[in-house]
Amino acid sequence: MPVEIKELIIRANIVNNNDGNSESQTEETTGQKQEIIAACVAQVLKILERQRER
Repeated sequence: MPVEIKELIIRANIVNNNDGNSESQTEETTGQKQEIIAACVAQVLKILERQRER
């Protein structure tokens, strides 16, 4: 009998370590954070769309 996963929760902790190169790291991490946020928003919108279809 196959197992179906209806919901998957992924949690991550982002730790910002300042090593003195804060300017270049800040720009890089800001871009990475924006990508993560965009991906999360896309996933939430997909979940909401699936719920509306039901």
